[in-house]
Amino acid sequence: MSHTDERLAHAPSPAVNATAARAPELVVLLDDDYRPVGTADKLGVHHEDTPLHLAFSCYVFDDAGRLLVTRRSLAKRTWPGVWTNSCCGHPAPDEDPTDAVHRRVRQELGIELTDLGVVLPDFAYRAVAADGTVENEFCPVHVARTDQQPQPDPDEVMEWHWVEWDRFVTLATVAPWAVSPWAAMQVPLLAEKL
Repeated sequence: MSHTDERLAHAPSPAVNATAARAPELVVLLDDDYRPVGTADKLGVHHEDTPLHLAFSCYVFDDAGRLLVTRRSLAKRTWPGVWTNSCCGHPAPDEDPTDAVHRRVRQELGIELTDLGVVLPDFAYRAVAADGTVENEFCPVHVARTDQQPQPDPDEVMEWHWVEWDRFVTLATVAPWAVSPWAAMQVPLLAEKL
């Protein structure tokens, strides 16, 4: 074995290096009164007994009043391949919720937001997927605008469309099984306020 071969034989694989270098993305765990009680690694928090944790949903509209809907990547742990609202995510510990929405929308969709505001500040839900995975979130719902076209991260979003708001309301109301469970619950509530 040459010195080069010997060095390669003992070098850690790129996958090991990537895993070791990855800083955990933490989510904020909550008690029944939605007060922070700790943190957990996002990669391991969703399972058959997912603890209550902090999240957000965002509905992004364009200047024509159309809603940006996205289809979740097949790589997602929860509800892969399902159509949903524009963006969902988890604020980091001590992160301002508004900053979290801007950060995650930028990461997932490559767009900047204007007119961001909370419309459903007290929304919370629990849902069980067909594979038994549970979502259990206190998830305030935000609405925002953009004048940009998405450039999504394919690990997060596999498809997207601009749709008329009233059509999405009809879809979520008539066929709630066709969208994510959180969107199915949020949209009728938003429709009363928008």
